[in-house]
Amino acid sequence: MKNKRILTMQDLSCVGQCSLTVALPILSAYGVETCVLPTAVLSNHTMFKGWSYLDLTPEIPAIFENWKNNGVKFDAFLLGYLGKAELMDVAERCFDEFSEAGAPIIIDPVFADNGKLYTGFDINYVAAMRKLIRRADIILPNVTEACFLTGTDYVADYGEEFVRGLAEKLSALTDGKVIITGAEYGGAIGEYVNGKMLRHELLPVKKHGTGDIFASVFTASYLGGASPEDSCNAAAQFVRDSIKATDGEHFYGVYFEKVLKNR
Repeated sequence: MKNKRILTMQDLSCVGQCSLTVALPILSAYGVETCVLPTAVLSNHTMFKGWSYLDLTPEIPAIFENWKNNGVKFDAFLLGYLGKAELMDVAERCFDEFSEAGAPIIIDPVFADNGKLYTGFDINYVAAMRKLIRRADIILPNVTEACFLTGTDYVADYGEEFVRGLAEKLSALTDGKVIITGAEYGGAIGEYVNGKMLRHELLPVKKHGTGDIFASVFTASYLGGASPEDSCNAAAQFVRDSIKATDGEHFYGVYFEKVLKNR
């Protein structure tokens, strides 16, 4: 049986453990043939003091034309950091033209956290993402992203009832499975999936790129046949182990490579 072929569409940071530099090695190591559609090339991700940015959107029509000429199709899609509202239409065209029958679409919205939009994003991006998630089979927003997508005021002090309410509101926006990630309360962190909370150890540090790692491991596990709950548990453990393996002075990501090597 041939390996599943996935397309992951997100940016490429030349330095920094996030986005494609996380998704490509993790998905590949789990046995998934991983193809990429870089939306932009950054000198380094935006946690550094400064960065350069090369928009690759103008090249995408030529990429699509050659994929079409070569008969390229994908068995699954993982979308992460897109960066521009215009790329939502590009993503939909990609789904329409390059999907094998039944190819699942997994979308990690990646535009906000801790109650705030990331630098460079605005409400127009949120509106475009709200439209795009209609096409998803699975969405993986964090609590903040779920609030923006549903027009819910973010509160820092929340509990399971608040997260459940967000999931119900999101279910009105998409027929896909809603999994809310990174829900922190009661001294633990977890995901809301299939009507219940999964709870994990909450470590006393925050690290860049862990959401991208979670989405990548979740997707690899799910495509390998695991349930959404088991895929969440596998992804959460991988993230936790990666954080524990990382020196405190390493500010721009986690040593996921050490965990991947030993999995």
